[in-house]
Amino acid sequence: MENQKNNDEIEIDLLELLSVLLGRIWLIISVGIFCWAGCFAISRFILTPVYESSTRIYILNKTESQTVTYSDVQLGTQLTKDYAELINSRYVLEEVIQKLSLDMEYKDLLRKVSVDTPADTRIVSITVEDTDPVQAMGIANCIREAASSHIQNVMDIEAVNVVETANMPTEKAGPSCTKMDAGGSHSRMSVGLHRCPDPVSDG
Repeated sequence: MENQKNNDEIEIDLLELLSVLLGRIWLIISVGIFCWAGCFAISRFILTPVYESSTRIYILNKTESQTVTYSDVQLGTQLTKDYAELINSRYVLEEVIQKLSLDMEYKDLLRKVSVDTPADTRIVSITVEDTDPVQAMGIANCIREAASSHIQNVMDIEAVNVVETANMPTEKAGPSCTKMDAGGSHSRMSVGLHRCPDPVSDG
């Protein structure tokens, strides 16, 4: 009998909570629309857009006349991390800064560059972020050229082949209003719920 009474009380509390939420739905929706509009305006008109340009190289330490074995590919895969370190080295990036007359230091350029080495491949992808799409493309291509020469000299590599040259990005890579809005969705919901009275406490 007592359990039945407790179940009835819980059911009543849930119905009251649902009623309160429905009564405040306009507040939750309006806060959500306001925050989304604010994020969109900030990302569209205030924050500077960032563009990405990527180039890829293929590294193989065998000449065309030699047979490439599976062990060669495995060894090359293990060395791709070494190649990534050489690409991000001060020697390469400072050469790029000098060639392109960039108004930045080594650490500034390093923050713009990311190197990715897909698993089980000898392909190395070099991506550059910049607020200027033309400059992003130019830096990526210049890094590829400087890094190719540096890798050949340091690692005694036969050749570094170009898989893909950097292209000029036409769409911005960030900042994303969707990501900003997703980050604030929890806050919007919290604001709406905290404004609702607690039906259990009120009871």
